[in-house]
Amino acid sequence: MLSVGIVGLPNVGKSTLFNALTKSKQADAQNYPFCTIEPNVGVVEVPDERLQKLSDASASKKVIPTAIEFVDIAGLVKGASEGEGLGNKFLSHIREVDAIAHVVRHFESGDITHVENRVDPKDDAEIINLELVLADWQSVSKRLENTKKRAKSGATKEVEKEIALLEKVAAHLESGKRASLLTYSEDEYGILKELCLLTMKPMMYIVNVAEAHAAQDAVNIPTIEDGVTQVVVCAQLEAEFAELSDEDRAEYMKELGMNQTGLDTIVSSGYELLQLVTYFTSGEQETRAWTVTKGTDAQQSAGVIHTDFIKGFIKADVVQWKDFADAGGWNKIKETGNMRLEGKTYIVQDGDVIFFHVAT
Repeated sequence: MLSVGIVGLPNVGKSTLFNALTKSKQADAQNYPFCTIEPNVGVVEVPDERLQKLSDASASKKVIPTAIEFVDIAGLVKGASEGEGLGNKFLSHIREVDAIAHVVRHFESGDITHVENRVDPKDDAEIINLELVLADWQSVSKRLENTKKRAKSGATKEVEKEIALLEKVAAHLESGKRASLLTYSEDEYGILKELCLLTMKPMMYIVNVAEAHAAQDAVNIPTIEDGVTQVVVCAQLEAEFAELSDEDRAEYMKELGMNQTGLDTIVSSGYELLQLVTYFTSGEQETRAWTVTKGTDAQQSAGVIHTDFIKGFIKADVVQWKDFADAGGWNKIKETGNMRLEGKTYIVQDGDVIFFHVAT
């Protein structure tokens, strides 16, 4: 399962947000830095209104959504790349996640101190981004030094390419910019993948606002960084939503002028951030959502259900979810002409309903 790490300065609302996401009291949310030391991990269902419509069409006994893992990581402070605060531990935990949800604070509170004694979301973001950049610069510089030593005993073309790449990335990081902002060839990506650079991970910003601003259009929220996904939430309000029944939550949201909870937006955005698509299997026993990375072919997608399906793959019946739902299931979809027969190289699309034929 792919994971998203929730990061940010201390006391910006990470743990409150995590608890709301996971509908738990798992993460300690207190008014002091580093109340989270070991990361908390929670699995969250990805909201998808298509599932129920498919289930109705198939009269399924069960509905199983796909899920994404969120990790609440200890708050970062200036100097983390040099070991300040819980820096080294913090950075090692970030290396283990697939993407980063970067929480910044846009609310005033006399009860919750800000580690920098001010509220400035852009500055919050710059502090953390700089620490991640510095940590990556150290990793790249160390690898560059070792590669140059290797080159002294006889530099091959591969070693020379690696040195050129590392020098380019080191200079870029030294200027304070994330490694992801450079363009790389496929070979260069292969080299960098070994380094597990923090600033190569997909990232989005979560702006934590006061309850009065939860409707997003009630306040002029600053854009933290052009071109980076940004979600506005009130973590405290989302925590309250998590305690309510579906009916009460819907009524409360209506009063606030909210069409979707901030948490649903975060989960959906995290899913997109990881470049994932959803395909479905649907029948009398169950309707289920499955996750694959964009660009995955039918044979490998079948392997998500069971690894034996990769070797045994024969063909796949494929139909888009709306056609399937409108027709009323597999038996009737065949009459519409909307079902296609696809082979192992077919690239699975978001919203496909698939029946895999496999040799047993």
